[in-house]
Amino acid sequence: MPTAPQTTDELYQALQDNDGRPYGRTRTVTAEELVEAAERFDEPVPLAHALLELQEAYTYGSEPRKSPVVFARLLTLFDEQPDVFDARLRHQLFWRFKWVANALRALPEIPLPSLRQWLTEMRDRYEKAGLDLQPYYGQAYQLAAHRGEDTSLAYELWAARTRTPLSDCEACETCERALHHLAAGDDERALRAWAPVLDGKESCQEEPARSVSHALLPLLRTGRTDEARALHLSGYRACRRNPSMAGEVGRHLEFCALTGNEARGLELLAENRGLFDEVDSPLDLLDFLTGVEVFLRRVELLGHGTLPAAGYAGRTWTVAALCAEVRGRADDLAARFDTRNGTTTHTDRRRARLDRAPLLDALELTLRTRGLDEMAPAAPAPAARTAPAVPESLPALVVRARELDEQGDPDAQACWARLRTLVAARDYTHPDDPAVGPLARLRADLLDDEAVLAGEKDAYADSAGLHEEAAGLYEDAGAPGHAALARACALLATAEIPAEGADDGAEAKAAALTAAHAAMVRLHEETPGLAPYQEARLLRLRATALGLRLQTSGSQEHIAPVLAEADLLQEFATRHGVLVQISGAGLLRANTHALSGDLPAAVTELDALLARLKTDGPAWHLPRTLGLRGSVQLGLRDARAAYEDLAEALRRAGDWSADVVDTARLHGALAEACMHLGRPEESLRHLTRAAEADLRNGSRADAYCAYSSAAQLSLDLGRVEDCIALLDSVLAEPDVAAGELDDRLVAQLRLTRARALHAGQDLKAAAVEFVALAAESAGWDDDPASHAMIAAETSVLLGETGEFGRARQAADQALAAHARSPRYEQLSGCLRELARLQAERQGADGLADALAYLADAGRIADEARTAGYETRGRSLDTALAYEHGRVNAYAGAHEDALAALEKALTLLGEPGEEKDRAGEWAECVRLAGAVEGVYLERTAAALSRLDAAVSRLTALGHTEESEQLAALAARLRDEE
Repeated sequence: MPTAPQTTDELYQALQDNDGRPYGRTRTVTAEELVEAAERFDEPVPLAHALLELQEAYTYGSEPRKSPVVFARLLTLFDEQPDVFDARLRHQLFWRFKWVANALRALPEIPLPSLRQWLTEMRDRYEKAGLDLQPYYGQAYQLAAHRGEDTSLAYELWAARTRTPLSDCEACETCERALHHLAAGDDERALRAWAPVLDGKESCQEEPARSVSHALLPLLRTGRTDEARALHLSGYRACRRNPSMAGEVGRHLEFCALTGNEARGLELLAENRGLFDEVDSPLDLLDFLTGVEVFLRRVELLGHGTLPAAGYAGRTWTVAALCAEVRGRADDLAARFDTRNGTTTHTDRRRARLDRAPLLDALELTLRTRGLDEMAPAAPAPAARTAPAVPESLPALVVRARELDEQGDPDAQACWARLRTLVAARDYTHPDDPAVGPLARLRADLLDDEAVLAGEKDAYADSAGLHEEAAGLYEDAGAPGHAALARACALLATAEIPAEGADDGAEAKAAALTAAHAAMVRLHEETPGLAPYQEARLLRLRATALGLRLQTSGSQEHIAPVLAEADLLQEFATRHGVLVQISGAGLLRANTHALSGDLPAAVTELDALLARLKTDGPAWHLPRTLGLRGSVQLGLRDARAAYEDLAEALRRAGDWSADVVDTARLHGALAEACMHLGRPEESLRHLTRAAEADLRNGSRADAYCAYSSAAQLSLDLGRVEDCIALLDSVLAEPDVAAGELDDRLVAQLRLTRARALHAGQDLKAAAVEFVALAAESAGWDDDPASHAMIAAETSVLLGETGEFGRARQAADQALAAHARSPRYEQLSGCLRELARLQAERQGADGLADALAYLADAGRIADEARTAGYETRGRSLDTALAYEHGRVNAYAGAHEDALAALEKALTLLGEPGEEKDRAGEWAECVRLAGAVEGVYLERTAAALSRLDAAVSRLTALGHTEESEQLAALAARLRDEE
């Protein structure tokens, strides 16, 4: 707290401000400081308010030891000065007897007689005040349920009584009833009792999050898996990182363990690592730790005990070590509670949870489905095809690797990887075998393979250096053909290195590729005695350089040289029977036709190539060729043919490792095809799989782009919680959290999440994220349009939450950015919506500010008209006139409202057959009729307007729109 309140008015304002903060240390410390400030005023009423705020902070901040101490001060104040407590303060005081009972029950060091004594105190106080005892019996039942003895009688004494103003809220009592049925083993009855809370009809500070966490397993046991999944997503978000809801977090972890979602559980554990040290309530901590142990035991049982896990601060943990630590602490807590209570209830309940078997092998909880294997470093995607066994002897291994490499067979990779391990060993001895050759030759082979891998990861500078080093070793080993190939690869890799400081990067790269091609031609001419496979490979590199140049420049003059080189390669490879380069030439030609825009020619080329591949091979080119044809079919707008090709490509890709076939690209193209076919759910699956494949391949930026698309699509589909859960998971990735990812991409992920929060009606959380994004995007001098968009959305959200002052500030930011990079429709829509919100919430008091927004929108409409901007729907002037009508109607300026609506109708013109236009016209007529007939009491004129509109719309076949107007007309006639 910057400065202590100097007056009671300042104190009350500070208390109000603190009440808006989330529960936690910041709110609690501020509440403590405000009590100290209230004590200095020497006035009992402000002190009572400050103490109530402090007790609330302790209660919901999971500090049960301190709550009773504060309440004791309140009770003393009440006993000494009862007149200080008005009806509201008195209600708060008696309500919080229950808080103290809950707090004492959560502390195993409080003796059982003391718990009973407090309940007696509560009963005596209630009776003396003339209050009904239902709340007392509720607390007596909760103590019985906590101990696990005499629960049936205690339940009946409470549940049979009529609720009172001091009873727990209906949502909390519903939860207690359901938990009683659950403890009796009746899942169905418990779920019936829970229905009003789970359906969102009853809620409070803790509900429905508390009920959801308990209902997850009963839902699974009764076969309601979809409901369990949906409630897990929404319920977990409501309790995560909240010390006072640590038990609920533990039950969500248990749910993950019992549904095959161990990888998600590790993410949730990491997100809630602070709870290990922040939860001060022993009862909540026991609940949390038991859920954690259920989860960790499951992970360990699956053979992943060595995985890292987030746990207590001060050291790093593995799953196994953390599980052992948690087990010891939880066992101790359970024993302490049982000793205090004189029962074995808590140990028994813990054992029951720990002994539960998984309820489902796998339940897809989120769009990001991962297994534990993928949580470990470098987890490759398995291939369905069994690769040939790698030879055991080193000479045979070298010979096999070189044979496969000559054929371009991807199985060579496994051989080179094994050889790299053997040669790097300290005790490696190079065999004296003519089939193997000198050590320099083998080292050159390994360097060349390493260079290829670096190039596949776009590490072009590293790749070029490794190729050059390999070329030198090849020359030392007397292998000039291999040296020439390595140098040609180095030339191509060097040309791919982005030019630094170039004004036109594409032009510089095209020039570098031209020079690389010329150098390759000279190298080819100067290297006699090449083996056919070497010469074919060199021709392929030459053609690839020109193909990349075409891809970079897009110039028509660069098409013919690529085709000429591809034809040269085709002729040579066919003459010498080099199969891999025959198909390589076909792929080059097809790609060139596609890049030049001649898609039919590309399809013809690919049809012929596929026929050849299916008879002659090589098989590993089939997935790529089918994928390319599928992409070309997308360009030809034949989504059905594209889907079939891409799906087959993906099936065949399963036979090869990820470095052979780009499955991420295939999934991405399939996602696009599915959207064209009207199958968005399938598209969503392919987007997430594309992202997962990119992550496995180390292409993290591409993966996050795919996740961003998946999140947006899930939001478009109305799967709000799926969208939020996916983005929460992605944004928690270490490289994202550490700021290593492109900041604009991260901002896009956060923006989509903020929109999802908004769509899910979590306005407070959405506003926090939007405000932060608006502040960050204000510094994007190179992209004012994006800042205008974000600031505009922020202003509307702030308006929805009633913060009109901040909304105006955000709108002004949007207008300033719009001046630099116009966003006519978005800014006009934002300003009109702000005007509507202010007039609707504040009526006549908000009219001046609302009209100021509309004046700004009017200036934007003028700018758009001057710029010749064409809107996608109704004109900005029409929309503005309608909004003037609506705003004035909300503010009670009905004559001005009617005049504005008349103008809007004139601008819209008479309706036609187009449904959207008819709907807009009908809505304008409806509002004009309501203003005219209801508020201005000109019934005859309103009916004349409405009847004419109904006739017009009916004649045009717009039945739904005419029915709405007819209903209003009937209401006006009834009221005459």
